[in-house]
Amino acid sequence: MISEAYHIPALLPQALEALALKPGGFYVDATFGGGGHSRAIVERLSTEGHLYGFDQDQEAVERAFSDPRLTIVYSNFRYLSNFMRYYGVEELDGVLADLGVSFHHFDSQERGFSFRWSGPLDMRMNQRASLSAAELLASYPEEDIARILKVYGELKQGARLAKAIVAQRAQEPITTVERLLDIVKPMINPRQEKKELAQLFQALRIEVNGELQALEEFLAQATRLLRPGGRLAIITYHSLEDRIVKNFMRTGNAEGRLEKDFYGRVEAPLRLLTSKPIVPSEEEVERNPRSRSAKLRVAEKV
Repeated sequence: MISEAYHIPALLPQALEALALKPGGFYVDATFGGGGHSRAIVERLSTEGHLYGFDQDQEAVERAFSDPRLTIVYSNFRYLSNFMRYYGVEELDGVLADLGVSFHHFDSQERGFSFRWSGPLDMRMNQRASLSAAELLASYPEEDIARILKVYGELKQGARLAKAIVAQRAQEPITTVERLLDIVKPMINPRQEKKELAQLFQALRIEVNGELQALEEFLAQATRLLRPGGRLAIITYHSLEDRIVKNFMRTGNAEGRLEKDFYGRVEAPLRLLTSKPIVPSEEEVERNPRSRSAKLRVAEKV
């Protein structure tokens, strides 16, 4: 059974305002998920307007609502340009992405996204992909596992954890959440257990799904496709994503490198409209606790 939480979109009114929706405009919801943001966007479109909803998860695609103003694209958003070309869309009025993992994924034991449930170590958003978390832990060299845990999970003990994982996988494959927890818990601070386990699982999920590379590719393509005055609205949930989005909106690249013309004027394709990210109200967090870490940044195509 799918939890009702599957359908709760974060920062919905703020995201709709950020897009400055035009009834006849063309929009992309790059992370369709439970369809909450998409449904609200479609309701504000006329028969001339259209929304393209991207999702690489088969369950999300199968559960999508039907509307003549909506086209569902079963794909990772890193292929945005290819599909817009396929559908004959040359310019977009707005692009939205909510980078949070669907609540449904966290609550599904068989998907292996959460340390709270027993089950297989999968973590694939796209179940057609070959690399699962179990395969990662079985095949990656120790130094690569350490790098992933340090960089993507921001775990200081990443090297120790990687060493233990590699030693234990030689004894028995690490294919379940329980087996991984048995290995790592002795090296995790009991007072920080939930936080550090969340960081560990985040790190593996990011690598399995190539999330940060996909985000950079998507941001570049979305920026090119936006018409002048078009809006880019991105909701992030952790500092790695948020840094990339902030840098891109400020400078046009993920590194935050300022490009200047011959006269020393800064050249950036976007104008950042949020000096500080928009965050949920106390009321929203109380109603939907998983929105607590959500941050919305908005930019406009110059």
